[in-house]
Amino acid sequence: MKFTKMQGCGNDYVYIDCTKTQIKGNMADLAVKISDRHFGVGSDGLILIKPSDKADFFMDMYNSDGSRGKMCGNGIRCVGKYVYDKGLTDKKRIKVETLSGVKTLDLITENGKVAYVTVDMGAPDFTPANIPVVWDKEAVINEPLVVGDKEYRVTCLSMGNPHAVVFVEDTDNFPIDKVGPMFENHEIFPDRVNTEFVKVIDRNRIKMRVWERGSGETLACGTGACASVVASVVNGFTDNEVKVSLLGGDLHIKYDKDKNMVYMTGPAVTVFEGEMEI
Repeated sequence: MKFTKMQGCGNDYVYIDCTKTQIKGNMADLAVKISDRHFGVGSDGLILIKPSDKADFFMDMYNSDGSRGKMCGNGIRCVGKYVYDKGLTDKKRIKVETLSGVKTLDLITENGKVAYVTVDMGAPDFTPANIPVVWDKEAVINEPLVVGDKEYRVTCLSMGNPHAVVFVEDTDNFPIDKVGPMFENHEIFPDRVNTEFVKVIDRNRIKMRVWERGSGETLACGTGACASVVASVVNGFTDNEVKVSLLGGDLHIKYDKDKNMVYMTGPAVTVFEGEMEI
């Protein structure tokens, strides 16, 4: 089986072209096998690029634990690079179907290859039932939540995936390995949750670490960066255009409040290509 390893800000996935030939077998098991950093290729998950009757392509993604993901901001940018660089399309604006809807990608090329991608990430959703989060108010914005033996202030929203954003004073030394799993599996999140721990630097920059459901801490999370900026704006901490500094690099997020739409721009990089027995 031929594959391509790609990454966006260090959020890495194994990509397989399924536009002409489908892979047989259990994709959840394959994702676990291929993601193993000692016995497999090593990645945060597996992304299959498939045909779509609603868009130019369909992104079918699996986390490293085999669970199926609805959407990945860093992953979808690499889908855009893959299909353009490999000649599956010659368009610089494409639509990609995901389990959280169709996303529009604008491809920015350098020397004939895609270097950056801007993604229309859609509208943030604060409705608790849609995130989902079990809560008795219309929205969870700067609300207290006891996790373990400590109270945190959380803002919850969906960007195609469920997110809980927590503002902290120090992201560098935050015990994410301990606290992240407790958030992920907290009883108020019936489908588990991605948790972003955010430090506000100034009105136009934040730092973020992320604990992703099904993958643990990753170097970056595109939907998480979008959720963090939206949370920063609605809490009054930043302006609506923000650079998000992650462990793996920077993303530029714009929250158009008038249109209630979020736009993400960031890099897409091919790491290597190979072949693996399955």
